[in-house]
Amino acid sequence: MPTGHERAVVPLQMEGTRIMKALYPGSFDPIHLGHIDVIEQASRLFGHVVVAVLHNPEKQGGLFGIDQRIHLINGALGDGPCAGKYSVGAFSGLAVDAAKATGVDFIVKGLRNAGDFEMEQQMAHTNFAIAGIRTIYLPCSPERSWVSSRFVREIARYGGDPSSMVPANVTAALKEMFS
Repeated sequence: MPTGHERAVVPLQMEGTRIMKALYPGSFDPIHLGHIDVIEQASRLFGHVVVAVLHNPEKQGGLFGIDQRIHLINGALGDGPCAGKYSVGAFSGLAVDAAKATGVDFIVKGLRNAGDFEMEQQMAHTNFAIAGIRTIYLPCSPERSWVSSRFVREIARYGGDPSSMVPANVTAALKEMFS
């Protein structure tokens, strides 16, 4: 219940200062509501979020092609809360290479659980050692902490309804793919 003492948090942008940018790397195959939660959080913390769709040659193929993933991400984010505060691009190779190419200040990673932290912490130390870029962890909202692209793909593949886990445009794309 409002107490009357709430204030809107407004990013401080002084004349001549540079907007901070963060890279959010992933395969996004497909983007789901947990990803969107992290992008929205990052867009409130930084002036701009680069959503980097990474091609991982160790992962065979993928459900959606890279161009379709980018299209789905743009459709999912559209004119939502982070409109104008994000861009989407495809990158191959290391996330730190994408970070250098885009001139970001930080890499952002979403955490769902302790297992994510273990893996991401090792990766963050490695990224800092080889490229000097820091990783910022953003916990997913509790109601999104169980969502994963793998589960979304599996549910859709077997005719289930993934609409509680993905934006409407992704639900439509999945239905079209598996109909």
